[in-house]
Amino acid sequence: MSDYMVHDSAYLDEGASIGAGTKIWHFSHVSGGSTIGSNCSLGQNVFVAKQVTIGNGVKIQNNVSIYEGVILEDYVFCGPSMVFTNVKTPRCAFPRNTSADYLTTLVRYGASIGANATIVCGTTIGEWAFVAAGAVITKDVPAYALMAGVPARRIGWACECGATLRFEGGEAACGDCGKTYRETGEDSIVRADQ
Repeated sequence: MSDYMVHDSAYLDEGASIGAGTKIWHFSHVSGGSTIGSNCSLGQNVFVAKQVTIGNGVKIQNNVSIYEGVILEDYVFCGPSMVFTNVKTPRCAFPRNTSADYLTTLVRYGASIGANATIVCGTTIGEWAFVAAGAVITKDVPAYALMAGVPARRIGWACECGATLRFEGGEAACGDCGKTYRETGEDSIVRADQ
């Protein structure tokens, strides 16, 4: 008996590694050679390609495909129907379908990606970053950045709890959880209370 749950309608290919407490729901497909950590939730109709690495405590909502080249660190949230790409210049007449063709996309610890957002391959989304619903990420995202638009741009900063931060004099305190932050440059902040 396994220590994870796979719904009867889901496919789990031989050679996939699944951590304890993970739940894989209706009509999902996890390919062999992929690694999924513990206490994850893969919603309905989620596809995980071979060689994908997913950390612990990750939540992937319905209708998301995690293609080869994508790495999700611990506690990443992927909203419904958000999209990852893995080839920068796809062409049917010139197939690019080997591991060497796929660009790496890294989503760092605690980052959230909203519903229907698109993440163009070869980018890194920093820890605790917050990508708004429908945003299109075309370049690297700093830690704690609040990103929105097409193409996405930074419109502010997000606390680890998800609340929007308001900076005054280079410092901010979260009104929801009390964590404090300080600016360390034009496009970077750090936790000040650690």
